[in-house]
Amino acid sequence: MKIILSYLFFLYSLAGFCQQQPVSWKLTATKTGADSYTLLLEGKLKEGWQMYAESGESTGLEELKLQWEHTGVKAEETKWLSDVTGYTDPLFDNKVLKVYANPIILQQDIRIIGSIPEKFVVKITGFASRGNEFLPIQETIEVLLEGGIAESQKKRMNINLDQPVADCGEKVSTSDNSLWAVFGKGFLGGLIALLMPCIFPMLPVTVSFFMNRAASKRQGVRNGFLYGAFIFGIYVLASIPFHIAGTVNPQLFNIIATDKWVNIVFFAVFLLFALSLFGIFELKLPGANSTDKRSSSGSITGIFFMALTLAIVSFSCTGPILGFLLVNTISETNGAWALTTGMAGFGLALALPFGLFAMFPQWMKKLPKSGGWMVTLKKSLAFVELALALKFLSNADLVEHWGILKREVFIAIWLLITVALAAYLLNIQWLLRYGKFNVTRGRLLFGALSLTFAAYLVPGLTESKYANLKWVSGFPPPLSYSVYGKNNVHGKGVEPEVVNDYEKAVAIAKEKGKPLLVDFTGWACVNCRKMEENVWTRPEIKTLIDSHFVLVSLYVDDRKKLEDGSTMGERWASFQSNNFGSASQPQYVLLSPDEELLNHPVGYTATSEYQEWLECGMEAYKNSKKIVQR
Repeated sequence: MKIILSYLFFLYSLAGFCQQQPVSWKLTATKTGADSYTLLLEGKLKEGWQMYAESGESTGLEELKLQWEHTGVKAEETKWLSDVTGYTDPLFDNKVLKVYANPIILQQDIRIIGSIPEKFVVKITGFASRGNEFLPIQETIEVLLEGGIAESQKKRMNINLDQPVADCGEKVSTSDNSLWAVFGKGFLGGLIALLMPCIFPMLPVTVSFFMNRAASKRQGVRNGFLYGAFIFGIYVLASIPFHIAGTVNPQLFNIIATDKWVNIVFFAVFLLFALSLFGIFELKLPGANSTDKRSSSGSITGIFFMALTLAIVSFSCTGPILGFLLVNTISETNGAWALTTGMAGFGLALALPFGLFAMFPQWMKKLPKSGGWMVTLKKSLAFVELALALKFLSNADLVEHWGILKREVFIAIWLLITVALAAYLLNIQWLLRYGKFNVTRGRLLFGALSLTFAAYLVPGLTESKYANLKWVSGFPPPLSYSVYGKNNVHGKGVEPEVVNDYEKAVAIAKEKGKPLLVDFTGWACVNCRKMEENVWTRPEIKTLIDSHFVLVSLYVDDRKKLEDGSTMGERWASFQSNNFGSASQPQYVLLSPDEELLNHPVGYTATSEYQEWLECGMEAYKNSKKIVQR
């Protein structure tokens, strides 16, 4: 009966809940580490009020609790710094109830995994009473966290690319350029892209297609002209949506190049090319099943789709270059027209060699007419296409962290492909069947080269110091993506102190009093791996970075989801383009612990120049410290 009466009193007291706040709360947060904080909650009770603690009795009076909705929070056991007293209450059958002394003080140590939020929100629940009045406590309070996202973002916006401490590195110009200058940049970018590994191998494939299609020289010239024109037109048309939308996203092509499904499609396309070159089936262009009946419409459609395939497949290598072109047009006064002009230059640079190659396929036909070498060349290219196809599957695996193509697995497959190519070139099948070694000098030469390359790949399967295959760096997964585990990194390269946590890196830099080396990188970035495996492994570079800098690697293609629905990679890509004027990787930035730009950011750089850049930034930091001390 007394329990029922107590609940009636409780219901009666609810009527005055809106007019009464029996506890006033104060929450503070003290930063104790790069990602850890101590929360101190203090509650002052009004006169006559008390708040219940855990008593172990079944009374329906909830004890004081703290809750938070933030993910990735690891909390230590709550420390109660105020006394707890017990008493018997006749309303609850003389059960022993426990209440806190006034003021209520508790301490909670937390560690936040991932990004530090601007504010930390705490929900307080419990019961308070005064005489026969019972009130449920439900309050939400928030506290600012030092080093949270908003504070760091404000500091980032103060970075001035035009006025670093030292004038060394690659200065990013913020002035407007003429359309001709933008066109020149695009054309130069197209020429560079032409030499990329996922574009250059397409040249012989293109030639073989047009050799088979051209019934006459006139038709070959026409098809070649159309092919080049379509390549040019596709890149120009790619800028039209930006005219409509009125905005330019510099990460568009990078997103395409690192998307898992796009890379799987690329893998399938190259696999089809390889199987076709092996002679397993004949790969025909769309609309080319009957060239006699559809010579006008079908062939043009087929050529267009062939040009479109080239443009799409090449995104994995051209994405960083196009991203740089896009980010350089954001500040142009001509807006989207500057982008169109740059894309036109880029498309023209790609279209000219492909168009000329396609227009004059007889250059290939003028080679010696012995049918054997043509079959050998065709099947040798099939092995190359097969090896290149694996790179796209590796990109998807790296971005999604599936773990199916670790570095040693990738190299082992390449090793098998290379040995198979050598066996084909050396005609091992003939030797086993007839017991005679029947091979031409050309096949012997390239077979020996294939075996040499296979031998070069073997150390890549081990944990030895020779596992770093510098000649092919950028193609296999990084050294850290290993079956031996990340801690068994062979090659003794530089390991980042922090990955994907800029705020934590800044905190560490302040604690150690060292400048910050920000590495904008990507899981599928070829040039990033080349820098890590060819430059960072040099003793002089490794010593500089390990001894004098705090290295943080930010992956712009990381697909980890954040609370706001975006990805980790999108966050760092926006950070890079908005504050450092680039969408290309790698990009290296030197900042003081107070986030002052020490020198101009650089990208893919030779060892000697990179060393000079690091030393320049280190000297700039020392000089800035002397000025502050004065």
